[in-house]
Amino acid sequence: MPQSIQERAEGLAALRVRATIATSEMYALIGIEQPAQGVRFQVVNKGRGAYYVVERSTGKVMGMCFTWKAAINRAQLLEARADGKKVNIEGWSS
Repeated sequence: MPQSIQERAEGLAALRVRATIATSEMYALIGIEQPAQGVRFQVVNKGRGAYYVVERSTGKVMGMCFTWKAAINRAQLLEARADGKKVNIEGWSS
């Protein structure tokens, strides 16, 4: 990955972490429990042996898999990446 893109990705990840911390602190200050994060990606059956991983907020298809297990793994991978986690995908089939 080019240096400038890597720096931008790291900067965005840092901003995401700061926003999460600030949100948690705000809820702690007002004494209300923070709402649970909803599921971002959903697995949808699109026929015999075909599954789409769909982003719920936009309806955009983020991947297509041919087994249920692979589709679930892809959805979990996308969820982890959306949370800003670095995920080792070695051994995951999709």
